[in-house]
Amino acid sequence: IPSKALLQSSEKFVEAGHELAAHGVKVAKVELDLATMLARKDKVVKDLTNGVAFLFKKNGVEQGTGSARLAGPGQVEVQADKSRRTLRADTIVVATGSEASGLPGVTIDEKKIVSSTGALSLPQVPKHLLVVGAGYIGLELGSVWRRLGAEVTVVEFLDHVVPATDRESGGLLHRSREKQGFAFRLGTKVAKAKTNKSAVQLAIEPAAGGGKLETMEADVVLVSVGRRPY
Repeated sequence: IPSKALLQSSEKFVEAGHELAAHGVKVAKVELDLATMLARKDKVVKDLTNGVAFLFKKNGVEQGTGSARLAGPGQVEVQADKSRRTLRADTIVVATGSEASGLPGVTIDEKKIVSSTGALSLPQVPKHLLVVGAGYIGLELGSVWRRLGAEVTVVEFLDHVVPATDRESGGLLHRSREKQGFAFRLGTKVAKAKTNKSAVQLAIEPAAGGGKLETMEADVVLVSVGRRPY
């Protein structure tokens, strides 16, 4: 949801700056107010979350907030502050979500080396955003920051983008992102990353092996190599 909100906002930014003139709508100067754009994203998330809570209440769904553990067959113990209670049910669904997968030698600090969570709230548009992983999440967030002015380079271990989709669809997406201004380094893996005050240096090499290390530098690195369940 937050990425879709930013996609919509960044699309309107590009439309105002480059596309409205063809319709006879002249805009003297288009300026980016990133703080307002991010605040709108947060509001969209909050409104939809509140909407789910309303639907719970409307349909008689009880919502409990706390830390839960399976206490035995058909039992869930919920700890909230100083209170504790046990819920009982014939069927229990465990749906605790997921977290971003990491890479050996690359430490995510959510400042200069970010996951998809950190990439949703960058305080400023990076000059160069390097995306590790050409899945749909990396390409989606790369599109947002490319539209807002960042140079975007994508490093992918495989020789094609969005591996989970068919090759024809992936090829169309690959070409459309190149047209948008993306640079791709396919068949390439990241060996390690080093962060200094101003940038991140990545050591990359051919995924097939046998090549020498090459150094790339970026203001922000987005690690987007998949997700794993909690």
